[in-house]
Amino acid sequence: MNASDRTPADLLRSALAADPARPLVTFYDDATGERVELSVATFANWVAKTANLLQGELSAAPGDRLALLLPAHWQSAVWLLACSSVGVTAEVGGDPADADLVVAGPDALDAGLACSGERIALSLAPLGRRFPVAPAGYVDYAVEVPGQGDRFAPFVPVDPEAPALVVDGAEHSAAQLVEQARADAAALGLAPGSRLLSGFGYGDWRGLSAGLYAPLAAGGSVVLCRNLDALGAEGLEKRVESERVTHTAL
Repeated sequence: MNASDRTPADLLRSALAADPARPLVTFYDDATGERVELSVATFANWVAKTANLLQGELSAAPGDRLALLLPAHWQSAVWLLACSSVGVTAEVGGDPADADLVVAGPDALDAGLACSGERIALSLAPLGRRFPVAPAGYVDYAVEVPGQGDRFAPFVPVDPEAPALVVDGAEHSAAQLVEQARADAAALGLAPGSRLLSGFGYGDWRGLSAGLYAPLAAGGSVVLCRNLDALGAEGLEKRVESERVTHTAL
């Protein structure tokens, strides 16, 4: 990866320039049987559309705070990188009442209503399906995002030293996040082409790093598994083999 990258959005741009066709995020939900694989190019396209939604439709700007009330999921990863692209601080599990915007999954819709700003709901259904009816007080992400542009340019350059992520009570600037992700990748032994299977949630830095940032920083990819305990030891062994996993975080 490019040593000059200082934000997660920079890391994604470098990955796109290096090999857009390779897998970046492979997501499993072992409670539903869902599997989704996103190449670098496809993931980056989702990020661009989401960043355009944030900046253009929702009027988000650098310094705004977004409460991210989502589990470990491929769409959560998209939102994290979209926030980085705009310069919005993503607060994982943050208090909606103190946030400028909230992004909520089905289990957090009631809590998200405490946000006085824009509210975006995600069904987290397979294939990114929309809600049958948009939840009251929310716009449906799956309805709004498809029409957004495939290329994104921030109105204001993102400051690498500005807050980018708050998780488990700790605040990280974009530059700190990239530096820690690189350190974690080295500690895990990740290298370009590595495939890291993560069963961790996104509620702390360990899970976010293993489930997104460290593989991205290393030029590798992640097999992100939700509800992994439903798979069983034999199923896990088969997945490691079928997905050509080189490293695990369980």
